[in-house]
Amino acid sequence: MARRQHYLFTCVNRRPDGTPKGSCAARGSEDLHDALKARLKERGLSGALARPCSSSCQDLCWAGPVVFVAPEGIVYGRVALDDVDEIIDALENGERVERLVLQESDFVEPRERK
Repeated sequence: MARRQHYLFTCVNRRPDGTPKGSCAARGSEDLHDALKARLKERGLSGALARPCSSSCQDLCWAGPVVFVAPEGIVYGRVALDDVDEIIDALENGERVERLVLQESDFVEPRERK
């Protein structure tokens, strides 16, 4: 197996319907993970550039779907299918998608969700 430059950990945790904080899977993260895999493969980048991996809960349910980019330590939140190509472009260019990067305040669970 080739060592990749980046690993994309997409939370695919699913909580029961009606849970106040929700879950990434309920917000479409499983499709997002599949799209990352497909697009990287289509673009010929899955061998060396990046490997999408599914993960369990990253404790950011309210900001999901969440994608953690390693080794950089970038945490993207509220990621949509339309963001997939932009994320891959940023990886190729050694950049990050600033509008998706979670801010410090995003790491605090909103009071109404607890």
